[in-house]
Amino acid sequence: MRDAPSDLVEAARAARRVVVLTGAGMSAESGIPTFRGTRSGLWERFDPMALASPSGWAADPELVWGWYLWRVGLVRAAQPNAGHVALAQWARSAPVRVVTQNVDDLHERAGSADVVHLHGSIMAFRCSECGAPYDSGLVVAAAAAASGRPALQVAPPRCRECTSGVVRPGVVWFGESLPLGAFEAAVAAVEEADLVLVVGTSGLVHPAAQLPMVARQVGAFVAEINPEPTQTSGLAHEVWRSTAASAIPALVHTLWTPPCKDTPLEGF
Repeated sequence: MRDAPSDLVEAARAARRVVVLTGAGMSAESGIPTFRGTRSGLWERFDPMALASPSGWAADPELVWGWYLWRVGLVRAAQPNAGHVALAQWARSAPVRVVTQNVDDLHERAGSADVVHLHGSIMAFRCSECGAPYDSGLVVAAAAAASGRPALQVAPPRCRECTSGVVRPGVVWFGESLPLGAFEAAVAAVEEADLVLVVGTSGLVHPAAQLPMVARQVGAFVAEINPEPTQTSGLAHEVWRSTAASAIPALVHTLWTPPCKDTPLEGF
């Protein structure tokens, strides 16, 4: 386990409020590919706009639903990695809030209770007409049943409330606005934070990419965990070239003070 940078450890120990911004790199070590990486096999010949946009949905909802049903299966088969677990453990003893660009539920399954999903959730579903929520358990069951025989086109279920609309994923597609209140909640959290930790995100996707800039403007300590240089690197006070599953457990292990010298950190 690599030692955490001393400046980051000092900032984390002093912080009254911590915000952790996570991107695709956070989940990649759980086996969930990036958005473009999911276009493999059956899906490689399709343009992203055909699979994740209002126009794609209007043109062929069966194709879009088939793709998302397959992606739901990928998410459910994945498990939270050590980075997810460490964040949840950190939040048990410190005010740590997670703001994620990821649409999976790995943070929640690891135990994080305070998570803002900027781009919605692949495990949330709603009617495309009336907006009524739809039972995610039914979709997960359908994804499990189809896992051995994924299909290009699957008819989406009908809304049980209005009966006229069909059910769509609760994610943000190209050309759509962020979920109501999500970005405002993220900005408010960053403005109150003493430490903002940016993990596994390229810094290219807006408006999420603005959050580290907001953090700098309000005087928060900004640290980046990413194995590669990103658009955020130049803004950060501390850059740690490591992966989420390695760095976050190392940081939390350093911050955690065991009751006796030989007591291990639970979960590591």
